[in-house]
Amino acid sequence: MRRRRNFILLATLVAAAAMPVFGQTLVSAASIPNFSGMWAHASIPGFEPLASGPTSLTNRSRRNGLSNLAQLVGDYTNPILKPEAAAIVKQHAELSLAGIGYPTPRNQCWPGGVPFVLPTNGMQMFQQLDKITILYAVNHQVRHVRMNQPHPARLIPSWYGDSVGHYEGDALVIDTVGIKVGPFAMVDWYGTPHSPALHVVERYRLLDYESAKDGLDRDARENATGRTTEAGIEPFGMDPNYRGKYLQLLVTVEDEGVFTMPWSATITYGRPLGEWLENVCAENPRKYGTEKDVEVPTADTPDF
Repeated sequence: MRRRRNFILLATLVAAAAMPVFGQTLVSAASIPNFSGMWAHASIPGFEPLASGPTSLTNRSRRNGLSNLAQLVGDYTNPILKPEAAAIVKQHAELSLAGIGYPTPRNQCWPGGVPFVLPTNGMQMFQQLDKITILYAVNHQVRHVRMNQPHPARLIPSWYGDSVGHYEGDALVIDTVGIKVGPFAMVDWYGTPHSPALHVVERYRLLDYESAKDGLDRDARENATGRTTEAGIEPFGMDPNYRGKYLQLLVTVEDEGVFTMPWSATITYGRPLGEWLENVCAENPRKYGTEKDVEVPTADTPDF
């Protein structure tokens, strides 16, 4: 009798664990697309502008028809920008044209936030039924995504916001709000600002090479590819001969305080050439006369 009671109790617990919480859709492990492993996106600044429709800023400074990364001159005439935001982008562009570097979350050792962190040169996704963890290859940045959960009614802004996700067929959809506005808050390398109203939706899908080639071509036209080292391997380089599945992110950004309309762009990831090297912001805060010293985050009070 005791054995039978134990069996019934175990079966009840298993059934309860398998039941979806109210408002959730139950997804089996077998139906989830596998996004695991390391993914490389060796280009900078990173967003792949769409061929048509509202899309991310491009670089007005060109060299041989391609983006000139020696000068980051964001297109402040892009109609997605409100006048105040366009003026800020233009200020950053003028600094770059004058050979003066301007602070970004990446070069100031601050959290990148979303969507600034998305084009980072490499990322790795860890999938579980109830949560997803995303690691980024630069500066030890980490995001946590709760699956099949709503945003809290009272949301405290944080560096990477509150991210909730769900699956739609073969796509992983991540919705992020509550992104904190820091001292260097921007959505891209051109200095485009954001406000507390920022809302970002990410859609990840696996594509074969032929389907991913459009994104790779748009990336090559607008962004620089990773340079090889003496050993022939870029720490975050993408394998140019890889013909397996690619991972493409379609990101949609809206912010009524900054943009006139929602806009979208892609980021197409391939597999990396080699192992990642640890990449952290240099502890030496001194620059070399072209820009202000790095404002490294410091504690309000000493630890001891």
